[in-house]
Amino acid sequence: MRTVYLGTSDFAATVLRRLADSAHRPSLVVTPPDRRRGRGRRMGSPPAADAARELEIDLLQAASVNDAEAVERIRAAEADLAAVCAFGQLIKDPLLSELEMLNVHPSLLPRWRGAAPIERAIMAGDAETGVTILQVTAGLDSGPIAEREAMPIDPGDDFASIEPKLAELSGELLVRALDLRAAGELELREQDEAEVTYAEKIAPEDRRLDPLRPAGELERAVRALNPHIGTYLQLEGEERLGVRRAEAVPGQLGPGEMLVGEGELALGTGDGILKLLEVQAPGGKPMPAEAYLRGHPAPSQAL
Repeated sequence: MRTVYLGTSDFAATVLRRLADSAHRPSLVVTPPDRRRGRGRRMGSPPAADAARELEIDLLQAASVNDAEAVERIRAAEADLAAVCAFGQLIKDPLLSELEMLNVHPSLLPRWRGAAPIERAIMAGDAETGVTILQVTAGLDSGPIAEREAMPIDPGDDFASIEPKLAELSGELLVRALDLRAAGELELREQDEAEVTYAEKIAPEDRRLDPLRPAGELERAVRALNPHIGTYLQLEGEERLGVRRAEAVPGQLGPGEMLVGEGELALGTGDGILKLLEVQAPGGKPMPAEAYLRGHPAPSQAL
């Protein structure tokens, strides 16, 4: 089938590479424009745009896919179907009604519709996550399901370990769905609205590790938000201590109290103790807690 591909992120770039290696290689890739990123604020292309150039696929970078010029460019591709993955723009009519679209979503829909499905699954302590291929509709991730496959979340998994595996699975599942669609065998089934949960966008308050919360919850937050977003403890004197890796262990220590001993750093919580395995001082690099304690005063209290 002739396809176009709408995507932005590293995740989307991985899926694009798998799609380009199939019988459904896109004739056009659509991404947002280049933008400034990082501490140096240098201009950079979306990863999916870089992948399209590497693959020598025609590229359209549009501030809005709904602009008349973008719509005409997509129409000119004469595609049978559009594949959408981590695109970041709301697709409206006329494209929405003119072109059949399948979306790649990294969760087991209807669980975790929305912006941060991988993070919210880890934070919630889910035993599994997965990938869903669904038909794009006007609702938020609410279209009928074409394909869905689960993947376990192991106790030691974090965002960095799960996201690449989900991206690889997404590419395989998308190609499978397109193969079925080309053969006229793709079946769609409606989502059960009674089972819907929403993966809200990660907010600034999600990053702060509140000592009043149980240690298990804080450990999952660290796993969910590192390394791409980051979590931190608010120390006395308005200083923040980044927490990159942590482990919840049994024990009793007042919420917010910091325990230092034998190169170890631990936080008292509302239930249990959070061992801080890797931390990051402001302006510094992530380092083991032992190395941090050799070069910094030991914190005594987190707020």
